[in-house]
Amino acid sequence: MSNLLIVDDDLEVLDLLRKFFEQQGYGVETATNGVTLWAAIEHQLPDLIILDLMMPGENGLTLCQRLRQQHTMPVIMLTAMGELSDRVVGLEMGADDYLSKPFDARELLARVRAVLRRVGEVRPQTGQVPHPLLKFADWQLDLTRRELRSPEQVMIPLSAGEFDLLLVFVEHPQRILPRELLLDLARGRTHEAFDRSIDVQVSRLRRKLETDSKRPEMIRTVRNGGYLFTPSVTRQ
Repeated sequence: MSNLLIVDDDLEVLDLLRKFFEQQGYGVETATNGVTLWAAIEHQLPDLIILDLMMPGENGLTLCQRLRQQHTMPVIMLTAMGELSDRVVGLEMGADDYLSKPFDARELLARVRAVLRRVGEVRPQTGQVPHPLLKFADWQLDLTRRELRSPEQVMIPLSAGEFDLLLVFVEHPQRILPRELLLDLARGRTHEAFDRSIDVQVSRLRRKLETDSKRPEMIRTVRNGGYLFTPSVTRQ
């Protein structure tokens, strides 16, 4: 059973979502602001956080940014604002998906399942002989722990979305990947596809991987083509 943490200052919405997800078999904790969010995480790390953007005090964007500095669990952001620019900012802060209010609880459920499925797909099954380490340009991607380590063996924090996208790149090295294919492989078709979301995630990865993110060598942009992951990859 996966555990969710739902954060929203609207008590009616919070209660409805709690009851809905409990009926679907999830463990649910709730919080109404940043203070109660951190208290809930201190008590138990959730498998996924559903985080409202507009809250009094510390808003969802700031909380998401702080979460990304300390934790890797996926975050789905909820907001009453549906503009593309707002979604891009949410992704820049490290959100893994984005849903505008009002929404159907069944759509939110589908997105929760999709994100948790992507996180779980790289975990080796019982009895399976895994190849848990992927190495490229002296970097190391640990599939079991969902960790990225630099050539200096420093752990680089990745959001669930960043990890999924990097995994697609290292599994398809030295191959031009169009944006639409990246959306299919990294996220599936559970939400509206807009190219800018992939561009934002690529930009975040470049800042973590590249010596000069403005002149990338590992993840190159191919004009009218998509992106090319240039290093060779080995499995261990």
